[in-house]
Amino acid sequence: MLKINIRGENIEVTDAIKSYVEKRLNNLNKYFKDTENPIAHVNLKVCGTKNTKVEVTIPLSYLILRAEKVDPDMYKGIDAVFEKIERQIRKYKTKINRKSREKGLKDFDLTGPSDTEAEESDDLSIVRTKHVSLKPMDAQEAVLQMDMLGHNFFVFEDAETNGTSIVYKRNDGRYGLIETGE
Repeated sequence: MLKINIRGENIEVTDAIKSYVEKRLNNLNKYFKDTENPIAHVNLKVCGTKNTKVEVTIPLSYLILRAEKVDPDMYKGIDAVFEKIERQIRKYKTKINRKSREKGLKDFDLTGPSDTEAEESDDLSIVRTKHVSLKPMDAQEAVLQMDMLGHNFFVFEDAETNGTSIVYKRNDGRYGLIETGE
């Protein structure tokens, strides 16, 4: 069963908004196993005078689902974000299930990153640090993870070589792979 954490920035989260978000989230329960107890982090924000921003992050043991939408109507934004999350789930499950059947593997595991905000002191300072656990996967699965997260690169442990590798999105829209060696 999906647990829900709703937070509002520059807006009071009313019972009507909370109920609507919970209703949409409960539609996602069909995609999760009974053993999974994911927590959905929903951030609702008013941007300026006309727009609202809806962000949803669902960290799972093997994937981080994330979507956001800026829209003048918060309810339309909520609908759009949950449609994006649902598409991500279906796309991921289809590809991973097919891949795991081909390779005879049962589960892929990705521990979600934990963010640590650092203090800003000058232009060259590190303002954010992420700690990630590298899990074995192949380059195609890493590209899928990168796309799901909406990032331009993804660091992973190559399942075949046991080395650390990086996939990245090139300016021409294709993907690149950086392999580390000894």
